[in-house]
Amino acid sequence: MNPNTFKKSSRPSLMTRSMRQKGAHRNRDNSIPQKKPHDVIPPIGDSIRIVPLGGVEEIGRNMTAIEYGDDIIVIDAGIQFTDAETPGVDYILPNTKYLEERKDRIRALVITHGHLDHIGGIPYIIGRIGNPPIYTREFGALLIRKRQEEFPHLPPLDIRIVDATDKSIPLTPNLKVRFFGLTHSIPDSTGIIIETPYGDIVNTGDVRVDNNNGVPTEKEVEQYKMFKDRNILLFTMDSTGIEKPGFSPSEEFILKNIDSIVSQVPGRVIIATFASQVERIIEFMKIAKRYGKKVIIEGRSMKTNVDIIKHLGLVEVDHVVPIEDIEKYPPNKIMMIATGAQGEEFAALMRMSNQTHKYVRLVRTDTIILSSSVIPGNERAIAKLKDNLYRHDSKIITYLDSDVHTSGHGKRGELEWVHRQIPYKFFMPVHGHHYMLKMHAELAASLGTPRENIIVPDNGSIIEIRDGGKTLVRLPEKAPSEDMVVEGFSVGDVSEVLIRDRKMLAEDGMFVIIAMVNSKTGRLKKSPDIISRGFIYLRESQELLSEARHIIKRSIESTTIGMNPINFDYAKNAVNEDVSRFLFQKTAKKPIVIPVILSV
Repeated sequence: MNPNTFKKSSRPSLMTRSMRQKGAHRNRDNSIPQKKPHDVIPPIGDSIRIVPLGGVEEIGRNMTAIEYGDDIIVIDAGIQFTDAETPGVDYILPNTKYLEERKDRIRALVITHGHLDHIGGIPYIIGRIGNPPIYTREFGALLIRKRQEEFPHLPPLDIRIVDATDKSIPLTPNLKVRFFGLTHSIPDSTGIIIETPYGDIVNTGDVRVDNNNGVPTEKEVEQYKMFKDRNILLFTMDSTGIEKPGFSPSEEFILKNIDSIVSQVPGRVIIATFASQVERIIEFMKIAKRYGKKVIIEGRSMKTNVDIIKHLGLVEVDHVVPIEDIEKYPPNKIMMIATGAQGEEFAALMRMSNQTHKYVRLVRTDTIILSSSVIPGNERAIAKLKDNLYRHDSKIITYLDSDVHTSGHGKRGELEWVHRQIPYKFFMPVHGHHYMLKMHAELAASLGTPRENIIVPDNGSIIEIRDGGKTLVRLPEKAPSEDMVVEGFSVGDVSEVLIRDRKMLAEDGMFVIIAMVNSKTGRLKKSPDIISRGFIYLRESQELLSEARHIIKRSIESTTIGMNPINFDYAKNAVNEDVSRFLFQKTAKKPIVIPVILSV
């Protein structure tokens, strides 16, 4: 199978029925309309073109292209995680067709930081866009290389590590790139400055503002002083935290609280957090060292990131021990840092909670700290996790009842403060759902940015800065923006019919009919066989099956007797219609009906 394409469906009758049931639009000749061809995008001329390819209608799959003349610089290449709306899909990618058509002009992929929503798409799309050099800070480079080990068949990456002290890097005669430090939740988080002939384009990546009771720290003030005298043409900024007013608690405040808890616990302390919260994990390990505790790391992604922490020498690790040695130490000398705070079914904390963990059984003296907030969509999984945890009588501490977590994405007050530090002309909010971007645009307008200088994009929007940097426009044409997905070894466009069929299978199941027809007489050779999965339990539905067999026999023979030669496709469609109608009348459910008619 070609890993870059999806197999075409081998079930035309299934596909047709699925579209009919969901009311798919048809042309007047009853044919299914073809996809609209992509817009013909006009030449760029002497404009600067900005094309957000992902991350501006959702949280995740962040990717933006900056184009001038014959050169393109791409910022980030992330993935989006899937949900109930995309069954069977592993990841969702930004649509790269616009870049694929121009890959000979791509000069670099620049990375803001090492979270998967910014680097996770690299193995799947780097070859599609011509394998350009990747510019990143060291921690991001290590994460990219670590992930690339899972794809040994791919050619080696051209990774160029940028130092914190580096100034502008000339990528082309007209475009330079510069990295600047900012605060997030992973080492080496940076913003990107693209220097163009008309001025700077600034992209913050993900950002928060470290503060003390709403007053930014001196470090934050220093980080943004560099913009005071720069010509900022366009500012693009993370919008994820725009809904929440004020300032987040500082990371220092959160760590002080956790330090206090750890100093007083009578037994083991188990801290569950995101593996991506690398800076916090480093501090947890320092706290354990301070109180003479051994550290156990649980969870594959957590172990991967701790390996990188060890490699860089960011913290002492001589007190890290394997989980197999947990019984060698008193409970009050154990700190476990684990994945699973979002209720993931097979993560370490969930296995502890449901007593399926190989080495850990929770007891009353354990203290469990959930150092994370609830990601939207995970509410039910987290409720189940907490239910399981509380059954063990362990002490449970969450961000709702104690300050043990702060987000890596700035709240509204933090975003407003950053706006005031950067004297930009045009503004384009990024990173978030559409309503978040709109709220961020309103914030910019309230701070004095003229509304004609603000654009809220969609995925695939083509934004141009024209007239030597004087005007900001959105083209009526769009770059391809349909979802690209990863399914196992396959990477390509998502099939709406395929996803629809999967949802129908999940909701109502399937009903398979196997019938043998005498090719000469058109009559059934024997009573049809029926297979049901996810629809009814056959042993308890004998009366329904008996009626269904009668309907099947009547439907098939009414179309095949006297037909020479027999049109089996016609017979399949007829029995599909009749059986689907019968099952809906009897059960009010619409299973996928798959007729298999064999000629004998």
